[in-house]
Amino acid sequence: MTTHREPGTGTDGATSWPRWRPGDHILWRYRANGTSDVHICRPVTVVRDTPDLLAVWLAPDTPCVRPRLLDGTPVHLEPLETRYTKPRGPVPTTWSGTGVLKLARPGDPWSVWLFWEQGWRFKNWYVNLEEPLRRWSGGVDSEDHFLDIAVYPDRRWEWRDEDEFARALEVGLIDPDRAERVRRAGREATRLIGRWGSPFSERWTEWRPAPDWGTPALPPDWH
Repeated sequence: MTTHREPGTGTDGATSWPRWRPGDHILWRYRANGTSDVHICRPVTVVRDTPDLLAVWLAPDTPCVRPRLLDGTPVHLEPLETRYTKPRGPVPTTWSGTGVLKLARPGDPWSVWLFWEQGWRFKNWYVNLEEPLRRWSGGVDSEDHFLDIAVYPDRRWEWRDEDEFARALEVGLIDPDRAERVRRAGREATRLIGRWGSPFSERWTEWRPAPDWGTPALPPDWH
């Protein structure tokens, strides 16, 4: 069950929602670009929630919601030329893979995701450029900014989805002013990577979920 609480005195900027406890289930959601409609929803388990960091675990096989084109085509299989112009809507799905640890600091225009291979062999970090998270009683909301950065254990990094970012700008999903802010955020993130600051310098790659954590459910009012 998603954890809802009454507003209280918070310490992370504009929000006044209280902290969640480790093991609480919340929703990590993304709005569709340019609208207030939620089109991605992932139930997650809280790992840590402090004034400096929100860490959550997206477990394998978690029921989620993601967008799909109305003709049934998965978004990632649609050619880039029409990927962002064809009508789409949210559909239920299941998170595949080995699970993801997501880390977000209040006010940062990105979150950092950790991926593992089978057997907990660490694969890479992923800097997801996005709007700073906004807390609400049942979770956090953001808006994805298309452009991302993959960071590898040997400290190499590379830009990801530059073509999607350029196409989103062409079709108006991101305006030029916001696009420049996203690029600026990306440059700031690469400087953080270059000096190997938090969270890359911390021991999150050794983290493991509690064995008694269950898989969160997708509530009917996820939207």
